[in-house]
Amino acid sequence: MAVLSTTQITRTYMYLRWMVRKDKSGVDFGIWNKIKPEQLLCPLDVHVDRVGRKLGLINRKQTDWETVLELTENLRLYDPKDPVKYDFALFGIGVLDKADIGSLGKR
Repeated sequence: MAVLSTTQITRTYMYLRWMVRKDKSGVDFGIWNKIKPEQLLCPLDVHVDRVGRKLGLINRKQTDWETVLELTENLRLYDPKDPVKYDFALFGIGVLDKADIGSLGKR
């Protein structure tokens, strides 16, 4: 049995997000309706990981499956029906890296 890499898993979660979630900005297509947005897990790349840690959404030292679950559960505190909607914002802040994330404070 082949083992998927972290990158492959992240890409799969991103694909699921695009296909399941529907938004007005056109980022997510929402053409699959058998899976609900609340069932999705947050894709965890280097940018989301870094920003999630700085915002106190991730406390684990490792970046692994448990970290994906921790991040998703913490995002559910803000929106239980669609926790993954915050992924794009976390990613964007991490990519731009221009925001003083430390000034945002921890929750």
